[in-house]
Amino acid sequence: MPNDLRYWIGLSAFPGIGPVRFELLRNYFGTVEAIWNAPEKKLFDVNLPKNLVADFCSFRKTFDSTSYSERLKKEHIGVVTIDDSRYPKLLKEISDPPFLLYVKGKKTDQPIDMEKTIAIVGTREATSYGITITKQFVRELVSAGFTIISGMAYGIDAVVHEETIRCNGKTIAVLGCGVDICAPQSNIHIYRKLGLEGYGAVVSEMPLGLRPKKGLFVARNRIISGLARGVVVIEGEKDSGTLITARNAGEQGRDVFAVPGPVTSATSHGTASLLKNGAILVESVHDILEHI
Repeated sequence: MPNDLRYWIGLSAFPGIGPVRFELLRNYFGTVEAIWNAPEKKLFDVNLPKNLVADFCSFRKTFDSTSYSERLKKEHIGVVTIDDSRYPKLLKEISDPPFLLYVKGKKTDQPIDMEKTIAIVGTREATSYGITITKQFVRELVSAGFTIISGMAYGIDAVVHEETIRCNGKTIAVLGCGVDICAPQSNIHIYRKLGLEGYGAVVSEMPLGLRPKKGLFVARNRIISGLARGVVVIEGEKDSGTLITARNAGEQGRDVFAVPGPVTSATSHGTASLLKNGAILVESVHDILEHI
């Protein structure tokens, strides 16, 4: 383990430091080692809440980096910091990139292309129409050499990963929990294919053991869009979390594509809203390739 990696891991494992606070701390202290070892009084200079400082000082006294690293090794999980040359270039461009990524995947003779990427997301209540379109788009995008990003949720996300695997492509699942946890458990077959069999990787900024919570999926969504050159939305209700990913993509300067659906279907309301607000209408993969 590099000398300073234990500090990166420790900061990641502490629940009160995200990308914004990490950047604030690093700008002030200079290095992750200096942050980790900073005197309590100095931490107050960065205007951190009093209770957060107290919690952090307590946490770093008991955090066992050796044990944590052994868990990473046992679970075949790698760690990529924002300073690492392997860190995805596209993700580094967003305003709040994760300062550390946990990656569970098996190396193969075919490396994952992290520059030619596209995200496909959609409703958990996928219709037969949405499933058909998803499979068609995935097949053609894999054939065109794209790495496919999604969130391994029920519905469209699961179809995205399954079809990419079936086409012998590469796909990345971004989780809203630790990468040592398969959520939902019903997608364990996808999790194993990506994490253990070389069809891509499972990725998260969340520390090991962190169970999925609603708020974590909102944070996860910005990574899905941040890893991709564009986001394709296939079905989504008007209040769907899918629209959060689309909004993130727009804010990150990425293309947002929406597939129109039957006006009688509730799962078409979200994509209709995106189209009304400037998303690129796509009826075929050719429409995507014209813009990416």
